[in-house]
Amino acid sequence: MDIIIKPIITEKMTAQAESMNRYGFIVDRRADKIQIRKAIQDLYSVKVDAVNTMRYGGKLKSRYTKAGFIQGKTSAYKKAIITLAEGEAIDFYSNI
Repeated sequence: MDIIIKPIITEKMTAQAESMNRYGFIVDRRADKIQIRKAIQDLYSVKVDAVNTMRYGGKLKSRYTKAGFIQGKTSAYKKAIITLAEGEAIDFYSNI
């Protein structure tokens, strides 16, 4: 099971990374906090202090087009907010 799907790189998460040393990730919906902590520590070689998780359900979306009424649903996902130990940091832009 691939636990870490992608990092969340937004203005809000960048501000939290700079001020509170917190980073956000989209993770597998079946992963628990212990698995997420281990995956982050192995992948980025940092020490994780805390893991907070949030589960988001898919939203129903609909729109009117020339072809008629289209209805669908966005996918559900799980978000993890990782708080790192003092002095630790993750650089997402190092390999660009």
